[in-house]
Amino acid sequence: MYKNIRTVFALLAMIGAGNMVSAQQKIAKDHVNPWIKPLPPLPPIASLTEGEWMKGDLHVHSSYSSEGGYDPQRHPISKIKAFAKSVGFGFIGITDHDNHVLGNTANNTWADTAFKSDNSLLMLYGAEWTTTRGHGNTFSATPYDHQKFYDVRDQRDADIAKVKKELGIHLSANHPAGPKDHFGFSYDLVDAMEVWNSCLWTKNANSNLIWEDMLSSGRRITGRGGSDVHRPSDVNYIGTPTTWVFAAKHTSQGVVDALLNGRVSVSANPYAPRVEFFADINQDGKMDMMMGDNAKAEGKPVKFRVELKGNVKADSTYTIHVIKNGSDFGDYKMQGKNPVVEFSDSPRAIQRSYYRLTVEGPSTDYPEVPKSAKVTGNMVALSNPIYFNFDPKF
Repeated sequence: MYKNIRTVFALLAMIGAGNMVSAQQKIAKDHVNPWIKPLPPLPPIASLTEGEWMKGDLHVHSSYSSEGGYDPQRHPISKIKAFAKSVGFGFIGITDHDNHVLGNTANNTWADTAFKSDNSLLMLYGAEWTTTRGHGNTFSATPYDHQKFYDVRDQRDADIAKVKKELGIHLSANHPAGPKDHFGFSYDLVDAMEVWNSCLWTKNANSNLIWEDMLSSGRRITGRGGSDVHRPSDVNYIGTPTTWVFAAKHTSQGVVDALLNGRVSVSANPYAPRVEFFADINQDGKMDMMMGDNAKAEGKPVKFRVELKGNVKADSTYTIHVIKNGSDFGDYKMQGKNPVVEFSDSPRAIQRSYYRLTVEGPSTDYPEVPKSAKVTGNMVALSNPIYFNFDPKF
């Protein structure tokens, strides 16, 4: 008897499912999604040549990051700067935990006599916003009232957004997936997120999944790296990984602007190859946009170009993994002293699309941090997306 009853329920479920599909098919014929609207005019794409690539680390802790109090020997700012210069960095973000000084970053990290920019190393003002709901890094070209941002940390996201806007700061989600110290705030608050934390690339899988979700929603959130170092190490230290920005000007504001605009790629360390990603949208043989840029698609073929720059191993093979809208698009092999790969696709004329890259290949030695390459393995670099039909007012 029970078997017969189960059979009846199964048949009813199948009939119900069939009716549901039928209803959906009827809706699909005459329904118009009110959220799909014509795009407003997009800002012009900035120059692809007027600027410079600069490298740095956007998540470094100094002696001021200590629950037990300031320890001048742990990781002094003077040594951080000297090391950064020795590996060719153009900028650095020293982001000490603000809760260790109850928000008074201005009179601690920023007040250190070594905390000064010069033409060879630009210092970004910021801190690691350390809250019960997670961590994020703030960045600014000039000093701001970080105490206000620390004070609002446990309030509603809407209130936090007001203070962030008032201060004019850049906010980046740190190690968003945790497993501890995740980012538990609305991603409407952030301009960037840490998609590559420390030399151990494999631990970032869930953070990259969150990034894909945010990109798929229409948010143009820049992906960046950060070593998250607290003290010297031969495994994970400054530059593992290294974040590259294409800055229109050699200034701290130029770095922050590039980070906001997504003209950013990340490499395993300061000596690893940098990936550059371009697109020719009008089929004239000239590249029109790079990673971070956004253009209207017309449903026509677009030619994409991938280049590896810097310390490339000419006798080795690199694999370019292309991701389109969160799904695998294709893998391409590249070799030689100046490896280049091109591929084509036709982004749809109405829907949003984005393309981004990861690069795998031979590891690059980092003599100053000798054990890092083995831990990083064959992960070489990643790009930010090239966007099509993303609403600039999202």
